[in-house]
Amino acid sequence: MLIIRNGSTADLQQSAHLLNDIISIGGTTARVEQTTAEALGQWLFSNPSQATWFVAENESGNLLGFQWIGPHQNLPSEACDISTFVKPGQTGLGIGSKLFNATMQAAIDLDYEWINASIRADNEGGLIYYQSRGFRDWGRLENFELADGTKTDKILKRFDLKD
Repeated sequence: MLIIRNGSTADLQQSAHLLNDIISIGGTTARVEQTTAEALGQWLFSNPSQATWFVAENESGNLLGFQWIGPHQNLPSEACDISTFVKPGQTGLGIGSKLFNATMQAAIDLDYEWINASIRADNEGGLIYYQSRGFRDWGRLENFELADGTKTDKILKRFDLKD
């Protein structure tokens, strides 16, 4: 059984471990440096009136994924950015879909009009995930430089919340 709920400070340690596992594998996130629970919390809780995050866990309390939305300096105020992280080996099982159902409602409740996803062009799984949720291409960042100097293109996708 999969449980989706709001993320809290009690989830930061497991979330940091999950994110670090993804970073170690490489190629699916623009994040390239390992993180700590404290640093992750600074990001996830940086703007509580305009951002939120959800976690997915099994009945034993093991974290299987998390998803965050919030403002981004390169987006207009009516848009929020989204980040999704699912435990390696657990993708394709509906975790991201269930997280997005909660996140989409939260974005509406926060009065956003659309959600932006910036996905590495070489992240096939991420591109498929957002496409399957109904996101559509709206832009591209070429030669985006990651913190370690790696350059990659990013595909910008958007999901409209209002008709």
